[in-house]
Amino acid sequence: MNLLEANALGQSHLAVGDAAVSALLGYAIVFLGLILLMIVVQTLGVNVTSLIALFSAATLAIGMALSGTAQNFAGGVMILLMKPYRVGDFISAQGQSGTVREIKLFSTVITTGDNQTIYIPNNSIATAIIDNYSTSETRRVDWTIGISYGDDVDAARRALLDLLAADSRVLTDPAPVVWVAALADSSVNLSVRAWVKNADYWDVFFENNEKIYKLLPLKGISFPFPQMDVHVKQN
Repeated sequence: MNLLEANALGQSHLAVGDAAVSALLGYAIVFLGLILLMIVVQTLGVNVTSLIALFSAATLAIGMALSGTAQNFAGGVMILLMKPYRVGDFISAQGQSGTVREIKLFSTVITTGDNQTIYIPNNSIATAIIDNYSTSETRRVDWTIGISYGDDVDAARRALLDLLAADSRVLTDPAPVVWVAALADSSVNLSVRAWVKNADYWDVFFENNEKIYKLLPLKGISFPFPQMDVHVKQN
């Protein structure tokens, strides 16, 4: 992030913070004004008991109606204070993934990979689990590859490691690894792990999916279909 981007980001956060302070001051002024009005009316000798009861009922009704809005406002303040993410970060929360474009008082605006604009209420996102992929420069790519029982695991491992070694985007520290992850019902599942820069994650994942599909059969490794053994007994 250069100096101009950092300055713009700081100004954005200051603007949102000023808006939050202005909103709180507005609520405080209205509340104090109502109290002052009650005092003036009582000084004039008017019985304010019924007015207070009416005011309390109206306040309760308005509070219940605006409870969701107030919670979203509080969530926005928490996000601004705790800073779990910033404008420009790529996050995943509430089942949505995308780049944060704006942090409003009541919602967070993200743009998804297919250019959809999503508004997430701040109350729900402030109390949810947030995956922020922009806090680190690197990210691990995981593949689970199922091969047939009886295939040479060592040959499959060598082929996969050679494939990743030939990709300049795959980092050598930490080095890629291939492990036997599970002996499943119809396949031996290999767990393939490699580290890449954040910007290269999806390209490496999808491109090597296709390369693995084409490479392993050439090495005598097959991808099994789900299968079931049926034993027929004759009386």
